[in-house]
Amino acid sequence: MTHAVRHTRRDFLVTATAASACVATGTAVAARPATDAAVSVEPAYAIGCYTRPWDREDYRVALDAIAEAGFTEVGLMTTKSKTRLVISVATTLAEAAEVAKELKARKLTVPSVYGGGIPVAKGLKEGIAGLRRLIDSCATVGCRSLLMGGIGNAKLYPLYYKAIAECCDYAAAKGMEITLKPHGGLNATGPQCAKTVREVGHKNFRLWYDAGNIYYYSGGKLDPVKDAPSTAGLVTGWCIKDYLPPKNVMVTPGAGKVDFAAVLKQLQKGGFTSGSLVIETLSRGDRKQTLGEARKARQFLLDLTGQKA
Repeated sequence: MTHAVRHTRRDFLVTATAASACVATGTAVAARPATDAAVSVEPAYAIGCYTRPWDREDYRVALDAIAEAGFTEVGLMTTKSKTRLVISVATTLAEAAEVAKELKARKLTVPSVYGGGIPVAKGLKEGIAGLRRLIDSCATVGCRSLLMGGIGNAKLYPLYYKAIAECCDYAAAKGMEITLKPHGGLNATGPQCAKTVREVGHKNFRLWYDAGNIYYYSGGKLDPVKDAPSTAGLVTGWCIKDYLPPKNVMVTPGAGKVDFAAVLKQLQKGGFTSGSLVIETLSRGDRKQTLGEARKARQFLLDLTGQKA
């Protein structure tokens, strides 16, 4: 495995300065394209894990395991609940406050929340209202990035992204960005996602890459190493997911087809030299086995990025 490209301290300080400025103004940091010379710097990636590997149980089980595995960052995603999500449009502020309490007890911070869909089928007004409720809940748990899965219905596509465009400033005011990931349908590839982000045209709407999904939704035909360059300048985070044919993403990172080192190199060339790497899937097992896979995945990412625990 090749090592992650390293960056200079000067570039790290530039990024940190830009991030501080954005926190002060409530806007998200847009990834900037890097020259070949700049891509020799010390990486500064925050490594976390989503709740999805434990989604057959209550989300508190996931939080316990993620903390025990050595993570301080948790992505809120699927869980055993009525909505199948930790946070969704249906979540009340009181429920979000309870989640925040559980996070604080385990000293976990939240780089990303996947909150499912928004009700644009009922109209633009309802879609915007639903997304704002979702943003409010995400803000309650201290989320830094709200992850959207896109929409496969071509007729609702304009309303869905209009609602997102209308809420970008609202999210920024609460200290979070809105992001889109490759997730099948009309946003199954890097070029499709990049096109959508540019159409929305707001600096607080960016991409979270997902190499495993590039393979999954193309039936294993599209290599994410070739797809990743299409997202240059737009990526602020990465759902870490591997893939095995014909249709398996419940794979511990490093055990499947994804060449993570090569994908990271392409993303770094496009400007993703710092940000969040959040593990979405692991090989399935009982609690003890899944905890072991989580620890293994965390070490894999530390080795990949050349960072120490």
